[in-house]
Amino acid sequence: MKIQPLKTFRFSPLKSQLKMRYWWLGILLWMAMLAPASASVILRVAIARDVNQVKVGSSTAAALKDGSGRTLGQLPAMSAYYAQPVPGGGVALDKWRSGLFWIEPTGKGFVYIGDKWYRGRTLVVPTNKGLTAVNWVDLEEYLYSVIGGEMDTRWPQEALKAQAIAARTYAIYKRERQRNDPLFDVGDSPDRWQIYKGVSSESPTTYDAVDKTAGQVLTYKNRIILSVFHACSGGHTENVEDVWGGNEGREYLRAVPDFDQNIPECSWQRTFSVAEISKRFPEVGKVKTMKVQTASAFGSVRALEITGDKGTKVLRGEDVRTALKLRSTRFNVSSAPDGSFLMQGKGYGHGVGMSQWGAYSLALQRANHLQILAYYFRGVSLSPIQAK
Repeated sequence: MKIQPLKTFRFSPLKSQLKMRYWWLGILLWMAMLAPASASVILRVAIARDVNQVKVGSSTAAALKDGSGRTLGQLPAMSAYYAQPVPGGGVALDKWRSGLFWIEPTGKGFVYIGDKWYRGRTLVVPTNKGLTAVNWVDLEEYLYSVIGGEMDTRWPQEALKAQAIAARTYAIYKRERQRNDPLFDVGDSPDRWQIYKGVSSESPTTYDAVDKTAGQVLTYKNRIILSVFHACSGGHTENVEDVWGGNEGREYLRAVPDFDQNIPECSWQRTFSVAEISKRFPEVGKVKTMKVQTASAFGSVRALEITGDKGTKVLRGEDVRTALKLRSTRFNVSSAPDGSFLMQGKGYGHGVGMSQWGAYSLALQRANHLQILAYYFRGVSLSPIQAK
């Protein structure tokens, strides 16, 4: 699905400062007015957060509205504008000024935010640090993109369907815990949320996987689960407490033998010089040794000890992976003759929940999507979404 690039316009400089102290009242009222009456779920996805400006537009003519729902004007099709914060409060977009803006395409148009096309509509609001642009999109249409961002769309359909249910469950789980945030439910990056690239990652196979599992989520004891997933575990997934600590209410995240140990993409190695490690952790001085202090029963590093001439630092749990930017915590570390440190590992990601490469392998062995999910998430049930 390709759409031609937009023609870009900038608005003229402001001649006066606008003070809109009560714009939040307008946004909350407008959100309440537009709450869906049906059982469909609208997800608020933050695309750009706290930026100095953001490019927005629409593939079709779009209504431009303020926080009360009043139409201010119309944006022409295939033209983009830079929205910028107004000193003192509010947003400027071409000739218009308002406490916030809604951009609502006509027909089946797409909205443009930053450098990508999205379904749904756009909300642009000022924050203490600039502007935030939020894509309001139907959950199922959001998943059309997420599945293509998280998995190869050419993979077996049962793997894609398993991913669709896991991704839908994860989005609802995050939405419930973000309920008190007035702006958004999830972001668009994989560090805390899921990969969301808009229509560019959609395909016929993602439509099919989402449509055939529409409205289905995973629950445990009648509650939405934390349906986490990762690229590959390297042969065995992990118990949640060995990665993030504590398993109360998350007993379904248990370690299981995996089916991804022979996947070439799941093996990796990384070499760090003494200077690199010393620069990352200056508090320990010149690094002398790096060694695994404790590991899980399945070989993932739970604590990595780094010792230098000024002291010792211990990285624990996911900090091991994130601080060193490693693919996983399942590795061995050794010292090379030149004093550098060699890490040889398996897996990609945190190792908890569903392995995507494992799902791929299971699907090739004719496992269906429900069998795949039941294998990685123990004791869960398949339930319909209860829209709230």
